[in-house]
Amino acid sequence: MENSYVSHLECSITGKKYEANKIHGLSEAGRPLLVRYNLEKLKNEISREEISNSKVDGLWRYSPLLPVADPKNRISLGETITPLIKLNRSVNYSNSDKGQVLIKDEGRLPTGSFKARGLCLAVSMAKQFKLNHLAIPTNGNAGAAMAAYASCAGIRSTVFCPDDTPDINIREIQSLGAETYLVNGLINDCGKIVGDGKEKVGWFDVSTLKEPYRIEGKKTMGLELAEQLSWKLPDVIFYPTGGGTGLIGMWKAFLELKELGWIKGKLPKMVAVQAKGCSPIVKAWKNGDEHAPVWQNAFTKAAGIRVPVAVGDFLIIRAVRESNGFAIAVSDEDIMETRDRVASVEGCFLCPEGAATMSAYEQAMSSKLITPNDKVVLFNCATGLKYPLPEVTNMINKNKKINYTKFI
Repeated sequence: MENSYVSHLECSITGKKYEANKIHGLSEAGRPLLVRYNLEKLKNEISREEISNSKVDGLWRYSPLLPVADPKNRISLGETITPLIKLNRSVNYSNSDKGQVLIKDEGRLPTGSFKARGLCLAVSMAKQFKLNHLAIPTNGNAGAAMAAYASCAGIRSTVFCPDDTPDINIREIQSLGAETYLVNGLINDCGKIVGDGKEKVGWFDVSTLKEPYRIEGKKTMGLELAEQLSWKLPDVIFYPTGGGTGLIGMWKAFLELKELGWIKGKLPKMVAVQAKGCSPIVKAWKNGDEHAPVWQNAFTKAAGIRVPVAVGDFLIIRAVRESNGFAIAVSDEDIMETRDRVASVEGCFLCPEGAATMSAYEQAMSSKLITPNDKVVLFNCATGLKYPLPEVTNMINKNKKINYTKFI
């Protein structure tokens, strides 16, 4: 059994410390717990070159900065380093521009989304703690990831989805072994069912930020990005923000890397991207608030960011402010137009949430919130194949004379 560098857990709002080797949900203050590491010890024992030279592909190469102590509890479904794809034809570069726009394509991960990162760690820790039943509310991708990793670990899973969750997601979750239920409400309504069932059923709640380890999995996006860019971070990161675990996790990763001395210089501006039909974080950020009240009548075709209320709202806003970033909302019309345009001219098939980051980038450029000299990373959080697509109506009748002029 390898040693873990985890020193303790800490309430994200009060700073109260909690013992690391015990099962925890939220803190006593009802807020997320953050995993803290003995970074001084880690710095003396592990170098970033050891990470770079690791033969392990995927997120487990960062195991010294992760909480799973015993390798036998590290569940894997073949996670990979997700590629950075430069946009060439949908971005108007000039000869004098020093910047570039990169898509980090998380759709290459198991179950086709970045949710694999967080649930890989959460389920691995559930295995370490010998938990036998996990439950989660989901807009689709998190439920699929939890179902897959729980099945791999031999742990029972139960998933609750809003009844308008994309059909392919619902079928995927059930096929991956989870007991799957549709709920006539939104993800926060599903979350209430999970929370209320903890005492009655005995399952463990794996909702976003209601346990400490999904953040650690999502943190690997930041660790991986730093390594891919030779430990020099981009100027701006656009991130599709629902519950915000990934944005919070990446910011945590950058602060840890800075403390280790593995990265130097200015950290990226973190940009929280939401849909206009559900943008509680954007509203709170613009108002100068620390918390974001429940967004009423939430609606967007980008299902993954349709989160009316986030338990870690203050952590998202804090990361945006500390990084001198901003929060921005885009329309569903722009999201879908951007998805189709980027697919047709770049060959890069974004999910709606990923397309929202491209739309936000274009809006930010027009508003001069960023410059053409900025190196920008946009997160595409899932494969576009998991969402409804336009119908193909063109038809050829092989039994009739074909008019080939139509193809010219």
